[in-house]
Amino acid sequence: MKAYLGIDVGSVSTNLVILTEAGEILSGLYLRTAGRPIEAIQTGLRQVRESLPAGIEIAGAGTTGSGRFLAGVMVGADVIKNEITAHALAASLLIPDVQTVFEIGGQDSKMIILRRGVVVDFAMNTVCAAGTGSFLDQQAARLNIPIDQFGSLALQSQKPVRIAGRCTVFAESDMIHKQQMGHSLPDIINGLCEALVRNYLNNVGKGKEILPPVVFQGGVAANVGIKAAFERALKLEIYVPEHHKIMGAIGAAYLAKEEAGKKGSTSFKGFGAAQVRYRTSSFECDGCPNTCEIVEIYEADRIIGRWGGRCPRWDV
Repeated sequence: MKAYLGIDVGSVSTNLVILTEAGEILSGLYLRTAGRPIEAIQTGLRQVRESLPAGIEIAGAGTTGSGRFLAGVMVGADVIKNEITAHALAASLLIPDVQTVFEIGGQDSKMIILRRGVVVDFAMNTVCAAGTGSFLDQQAARLNIPIDQFGSLALQSQKPVRIAGRCTVFAESDMIHKQQMGHSLPDIINGLCEALVRNYLNNVGKGKEILPPVVFQGGVAANVGIKAAFERALKLEIYVPEHHKIMGAIGAAYLAKEEAGKKGSTSFKGFGAAQVRYRTSSFECDGCPNTCEIVEIYEADRIIGRWGGRCPRWDV
């Protein structure tokens, strides 16, 4: 049976999906990147291979995310696409009439506007960590609360307090101040959820027409407190897909299926890529005033990929 591999490499998580021809998810993994994307990709490949039933043939592979080029050259991807395309495709396949996609990951957030199945506008926030998963992880650790209980505590709030959410530094200091004033933990957490939603809508969503159906995906979508805060702010129902954490990888797998179908074959190197020794290095190009930083990856002692330049001079 033919199946397709999708890999989404982000700064916080690395996600892998195996999709059948019919769109069934045979395997879905959510792993922590932990600053070592090569190791995370190889660990994911090993775990996916072990979880697959006998008789599965990988007929295509696709990559997305901030580490898509790295993953692409490692596994021999048939298609390497940006996160906007991958997330929009995955959402539209689950809800064909979706018009707005919220995606909040570990260190960035996105909003995608679709009309009649086509992306017409989008926005990304890659500068500030306010409202992202890493900030929520940090606050949960500071409050000594498991992150999976963060959202449910927010729902217990009786009288939410207003927290400054425009900046992570101000939000944290404001939370400490509210604690010192004697506010309850659920009220403070709910206030933080509402602050992060305000920040997202005012920055990422500024000038955007948010129409239903609205799909919320990414790791932060697991936080029921954030979901409830979005619903209160927008007065709309927010849909969280079952596989919200790995939607980028699902989109990459669908794109791989399309591309491999056009080519009639696949460039996928096989799961043996999990055992190969890789290393990366970088240098500055002095060919022009741009002084681009060129990143290169070696498979054993052979260069298999370079990226980062504004021109094709160093491309492999």
